[in-house]
Amino acid sequence: MAACASILCGTSADPLPQPEAPPAVTRSRFAALDDVRLLATGLLQLGQSLREFVHKTKGQINDIFQKLQNFDFYFNQLSNMASEIKEEEEELKKTTVVLKANNDELKNQSLEISSKVDYILQERQQLLSAVGGLEQRVRSLSLDMVSSQQLEEITALRELSHTQEQSIVDLLRAVKEQSEQLNYQRIKINILEEKLTTNTLVQENVETMTDISVSETPTLTPFLSTNDSQTNVSLPSDCSDLFDRGERVSGVYAIRPEGHPAFMAYCDMTQDGGSTVIQRRKDGSVNFDQTWERYENGFGEFQGEFWLGLEKIYSLASNGDRLLHIQLEDWKQGTRSIEYSFSLEGPNSSYTIHLAQASGDLPDAMINHTGMMFSTKDRDNDNHQDSNCALDYTGGWWFNACGDTNLNGRYTHLRPKGRSERRRGIQWRPSRRTAYSLHHTQMSIGPASARHPAVSTTPASTELNFI
Repeated sequence: MAACASILCGTSADPLPQPEAPPAVTRSRFAALDDVRLLATGLLQLGQSLREFVHKTKGQINDIFQKLQNFDFYFNQLSNMASEIKEEEEELKKTTVVLKANNDELKNQSLEISSKVDYILQERQQLLSAVGGLEQRVRSLSLDMVSSQQLEEITALRELSHTQEQSIVDLLRAVKEQSEQLNYQRIKINILEEKLTTNTLVQENVETMTDISVSETPTLTPFLSTNDSQTNVSLPSDCSDLFDRGERVSGVYAIRPEGHPAFMAYCDMTQDGGSTVIQRRKDGSVNFDQTWERYENGFGEFQGEFWLGLEKIYSLASNGDRLLHIQLEDWKQGTRSIEYSFSLEGPNSSYTIHLAQASGDLPDAMINHTGMMFSTKDRDNDNHQDSNCALDYTGGWWFNACGDTNLNGRYTHLRPKGRSERRRGIQWRPSRRTAYSLHHTQMSIGPASARHPAVSTTPASTELNFI
């Protein structure tokens, strides 16, 4: 039989080779080094973020504490003011009661004097009638001898009439004095009543201010009345005085220039000092084409656009040597400023301005405006004989004839196409370039001893659009 397979024939043979099993993979108990580094980097970044967040939170908490301290300080000041006003109000009430009692007594005396005058007038009329009768008797007896008794009677009647007339004159003089005293008492009562009403309003304003949050916007309403000089409230003379007292936060404060009534003003606080803002333009929310009365008293809102008022500006300018700081910004956020030695005459001179350039990185565009009176559309004080500059160019300003500088002109968001419309905008033109309306303006007053540094956020090689 043919050869057979070894397994069938019962013979042994070498086994077939089997594939080797792969070696077992040993898994490490530790994470890979890259994973550890990635995890460590993430933890470091998280720690850094947490540290920055903690610092930022601390700064915010410190800011909140500072604002709360400021609020508590002014709240205490307002509370003390309210207490003083209440005490003065009680004294005024007592004085008013006494004056009213005196007034009633004077009225009674006046009535008595009037009744006496009427009685004396009646007696005088009777005497005049008697004298008239005697004169008729004298005429009838003119041809006869007048007896000595009749002469004595006539003389006595004449002396009595003269005495009565003198008494009447004295009584009339006394009545006049009583009337003048009554008028004086009435005026004094009216003044006290007005003062009592004013103090009540101030107290209500103080109580209202204690309930107003810090973010609410005050307006240009005066803080105190014209009689506030009689109170004992020690207010700063201006924002620089407020800075000297330690205030460093910009905002609205009550000030009282020396010799003038108190009012509210916006204080711009920097690291160099404080200045009182008298004008701001930034978004066109307020119409600056106003009358003389509005420019004299002020208009707008402190947190937006406003004009402080010529009366208040004059009171600030009268408080020693002053600097007028003007800051301008174009529509590309280019900002520059200029400062002038500054003085302002009073209302009798229509608030004539006097300027001399002191410092800054803006060219002088007010050189032709110094010595000019203030003009509005209803009061033309410019040097142009044929037109009213304020009416033609809009806004009140110290126009010459008419000049191309007017920071109170019409606010325009887009550049007008017409030349006349462009010249009605907010202008600062020291040269004869095309008119360019500004985006932001601010005018402020500070002491000559604390000058602002020249502000410029524009590279030296770049020229502002409005210069």
